[in-house]
Amino acid sequence: MKLFLRALVFLAATFVVVYIGMTNTATIPFRFPILFDHDIKQPAAIIYFGVFAIGVIAGLMVLGGGNGSSGGKSPSKSSGESKKK
Repeated sequence: MKLFLRALVFLAATFVVVYIGMTNTATIPFRFPILFDHDIKQPAAIIYFGVFAIGVIAGLMVLGGGNGSSGGKSPSKSSGESKKK
């Protein structure tokens, strides 16, 4: 259920980005003086998608990184240890 909700939120966010990109087709100047000393002039859809993609990658790095275990479950003991005679 948790995975389904995450997928639903991700698809909703993707829809918003696609919708914004479809309706804002004009070329816009993008200023980011920390990295670029000049304006980047691209269609708004490309810039919105780029910002969205960077956010997704950053979110995956924050939430997906860790000690290598996934799913939040601790490793179970082998059945041989629990059935000692």
